[in-house]
Amino acid sequence: QAAGLGCLAGGAGGALLAWGTDPVTTLLGVGNIGLYAGLYTHMKPRSEWNTWVGAVVGAVPPVMGWTAAGGSVMDPEAMLLGSALFLWQFPHFFALNFMYRKDYERGGFAMVAVEDPNGDRTASLIKRYAWYLSSLPLLSTALEVTSPMFSVEGILLNAYALKVAYKFDGERSNANARKVFLTSLWYLPCLMMLFLLHSRRWHEELKEEEMEKECVSVLASLEKFIHEIQTKGKELCVHEAIASKEVDVWIGSEKNKTSLDASKCPISLGKAVANTPIIKTEGDKIKLTQDNPTKKATTEES
Repeated sequence: QAAGLGCLAGGAGGALLAWGTDPVTTLLGVGNIGLYAGLYTHMKPRSEWNTWVGAVVGAVPPVMGWTAAGGSVMDPEAMLLGSALFLWQFPHFFALNFMYRKDYERGGFAMVAVEDPNGDRTASLIKRYAWYLSSLPLLSTALEVTSPMFSVEGILLNAYALKVAYKFDGERSNANARKVFLTSLWYLPCLMMLFLLHSRRWHEELKEEEMEKECVSVLASLEKFIHEIQTKGKELCVHEAIASKEVDVWIGSEKNKTSLDASKCPISLGKAVANTPIIKTEGDKIKLTQDNPTKKATTEES
């Protein structure tokens, strides 16, 4: 009966994907069902590598979402989203596995913590994958998938995740493992929301005339809401707007005018320069003050 229900649900899901999406998304979905029900389930009582196979299963759904929306599996956005879900699962499940290692052992499952009574390997793996996760916001910004602020916020987010990972390494207790697990629960939605808010592609694809139309659908309302948040963020963070190339800013006047672009942005990766201006806003004005107090300039947003 269980096998029959599983085949019925899997077949219906595959048919729904084929009807509503495209062949690539359908293949990913059906293949993922096979990977989970086949190789992953087969490996669970036999090899601790089942966790890595299961992480692949968990990484496929966001890639499916991307391809269903018209993207390619080779797009950097798809790869970054899939990588985020793949890497996130290791701190999440290793912490869970450590807390309930006795139960996993009684159930006959081959897991890392079952063969790691002192938690040495578990702590090492949690730290390692927490560091891998920390690189994604920097990589995303370097690939110009997201704006520079995603890196800044990602550093803060990952700093806390690393803190709890190292705390567990210092004291391998169920309480500290639970902190790693609970952190993973809010970490992922925060990372995905920041990725969305700072996405360059989303912002570039939104047309002003579309935003001015009356929103009648949930999707259109969501797009408008995200656009308003992005716009408000750029009002509060001028260097974000500069890095996004949405504001033309000049230092000086007449013949001495010098364009201020993303290379002058203090948080643009690998583009820091000397005498970076200090930027302040007053209403619709942007004031820029050089390190040299004798050089000042004021400009209006174009």
